[in-house]
Amino acid sequence: MADRLQKPFYKQRVATYLSRVKSLHLVFIMDVSVDCVVFGFDEKKLKVLLIEQKHAGSDKKLPRKQTALPGDLVKEQESLDQCAKRVLKELTSLKGIYLKQFHTFGDPKRVKDLKDQEWLRLFRANPERRVITVGYYSLVKMEEFEPKASSFAGKTKWVDVYSIPELAFDHNEIVDSALDILRHELVADNIGFELLPEKFTLSELQHLHEIILDKKLDKRNFRKNILKGDHLTALEEKQKGVLHKPAQLYKYKRNHV
Repeated sequence: MADRLQKPFYKQRVATYLSRVKSLHLVFIMDVSVDCVVFGFDEKKLKVLLIEQKHAGSDKKLPRKQTALPGDLVKEQESLDQCAKRVLKELTSLKGIYLKQFHTFGDPKRVKDLKDQEWLRLFRANPERRVITVGYYSLVKMEEFEPKASSFAGKTKWVDVYSIPELAFDHNEIVDSALDILRHELVADNIGFELLPEKFTLSELQHLHEIILDKKLDKRNFRKNILKGDHLTALEEKQKGVLHKPAQLYKYKRNHV
């Protein structure tokens, strides 16, 4: 066998084989990350929770800080769901909230932009490596949370979903995709209650739908459609502390969602 490998023909075949193995090895070494789109509603606007990327040290030559979605690489012994929950807990101090996987983003060039590479070189062992990210979206009642950033996030902020600035990587695309999913599932799965107080009026519910769907809804038709379902409970309570005639309060039946 050793003699055969000395011959040019077999040497060439072995070299070709090893080259292909090496090539395959390089192609399939990639990182997987999770990015979270956290939606909140402040009774007037639908907002998204963003982080400011942190810099190590105070060197003025460091790349400018970018705004991004909360996210991180998946650890070796971590599931995707576990990673998403860790991201929200560690980077934003959020836990125990509505969380759902919605899409995977795998453009080979999604982390190759110069502005992104400059930042990655500060925090990643392999900044050039391809990264596939799995998108999750979350719904929170803003009044119940005071997110505080940690890890490589400098700070957090709520931003109007319709006024999102340029974000790092492909995060603008991820936000747009999450909003499309939210619009669909708002009606299909009755998930709006996750953004509202436990008790709410039909006007508040309609306003939430109008903000998310980005269009006006007919009051009569909206109430007719929303009440013919069996997922709302009318309470023997009305609004308090309002100047107009107090409206009846409702709550969602969670077992119907």
